Amino acid sequence: MRNGSIPGSRGRVRPLALLGDPALHAPCEEVADFGPELGRIVEDLFATMYAAKGVGLAANQIGEPLRVFVYDCPDDEEVRHLGHVVNPRLVDADGVVLRGPEGCLSLPGLEAGTERYDHAVVEGFTVTGEPVTVHGTGFFARCLQHECDHLDGTVYADRVKGWRRARLMRQAGRASWHRGTETA
Repeated sequence: MRNGSIPGSRGRVRPLALLGDPALHAPCEEVADFGPELGRIVEDLFATMYAAKGVGLAANQIGEPLRVFVYDCPDDEEVRHLGHVVNPRLVDADGVVLRGPEGCLSLPGLEAGTERYDHAVVEGFTVTGEPVTVHGTGFFARCLQHECDHLDGTVYADRVKGWRRARLMRQAGRASWHRGTETA
């Protein structure tokens, strides 16, 4: 049974923007109003992320061009990280660059080897306007970088190069969800 204390339990599942949707390539706007509508967006983000079985979701993926993302993601030590960031800034991405499998709810069922740093720090605010700093390592660092990219109008496919990109674009073109619009 769901209750109000579980993230997303009061939210509604929204349709996801898929590769080719112009909303995924437009930079998002800073949040200025930390009122009830922002809370509803965060709840909808969690509900949609859980319904799609994801580990992170940015607001533009549900049609909201605002700088907000949510996450429920493990790191490489299987420690669970759960939260959200409003107006995030990736203030540090460093350490070892690793190429690892990366997927996206806007490219369902696909993944490609994508290079990311194994450490990331994001600063921003909570839904109530309190400052927050989120540190991530390993897979969680990948998630933080991925979600910040979304808010800047970048999908992971934009970072994939060479034969990996060609393969990913072929797979996207054949995917049942592909709408035949422009690709990344």
